[in-house]
Amino acid sequence: MATPLLSLDTQHQDMVHDAKLDYYAKRLATCSSDRLIKVYDILEDQHYQLAADIQSHDGPVWQIDWAHPKFGTILASCSYDGKVIIHKEESPGQWQQIYVYQEMSSSVNSIAWAPHEYDLCLACCSADGKVVVLSHNQNDTWSASLFPEFCPLGVNSVTWAPFGSPQGEGLPAKRLATASCDNMVRIWVLPEGEREWKIEDELKQHTDWVRDVAWAPSIGLPCNTLASCSEDGSVLIWSQDTVPGPWSCTVVTKMDAPVWSVSWSITGSVLAVSSGDSSVTLWKESLDRSWVEINNVNEDLNQPPVSEVADIHS
Repeated sequence: MATPLLSLDTQHQDMVHDAKLDYYAKRLATCSSDRLIKVYDILEDQHYQLAADIQSHDGPVWQIDWAHPKFGTILASCSYDGKVIIHKEESPGQWQQIYVYQEMSSSVNSIAWAPHEYDLCLACCSADGKVVVLSHNQNDTWSASLFPEFCPLGVNSVTWAPFGSPQGEGLPAKRLATASCDNMVRIWVLPEGEREWKIEDELKQHTDWVRDVAWAPSIGLPCNTLASCSEDGSVLIWSQDTVPGPWSCTVVTKMDAPVWSVSWSITGSVLAVSSGDSSVTLWKESLDRSWVEINNVNEDLNQPPVSEVADIHS
């Protein structure tokens, strides 16, 4: 059973779109259609305290992501206003914008920090089909690496391959995956020493927009694993045993509602699935390689819909 550590009323004035714990699980950030980002301190007595309201966007804020603490207290956000904003806490409760990227011509749908071994790099994707990686330079400036255009219908999600994931022979390479409105998941690669990202694989199985994609954490197994979900209600697991090599596809479940989000546990053994009927379910692979539902979070919590309350689970 998924036992909640804490439930909180975010006091947002509109729908909450994302909630992220920091590296140490001591702080929670939330974002909403009310254009606000809220940061909470999680206290030892299972209480919480509002630490800051950040108002930097001119539209609904879709997603937030904490950078690794080796770079300081840094929080990135993306919004319907077409901006990606990187905030840094200069003193307790005082947040400053350290970089704003506003070259997208449409809503920025998703952001993801790279593994910290790649330094401070942020991948972003937008509804106009653009994907860009923002990189912090030694002189405290930022540079943008724009991907070749591949899906004018729009890109919904981006995720990085873990550092140390299987790469095959040759030079080390950075990899990430995108989920887009042409019903495909794409794998991108940037070999060491090169400047241009290239498509390595295109994964075709969904029959409607792919809403989210998540690369499983690397736990030493000699394979790459992705989860994806779609408007068609399906949740898929993609596995690659050798690099380069083909990706195999396993159906986790087919729901009656669109599936909006997938997220791995820190060990990569449990997959959380959030769907359009306000349900959050947890899935685990069995010994015969099939996936079984092990928990329905909403039934256990007996709480209001996830749009009203942000829940922190173990």
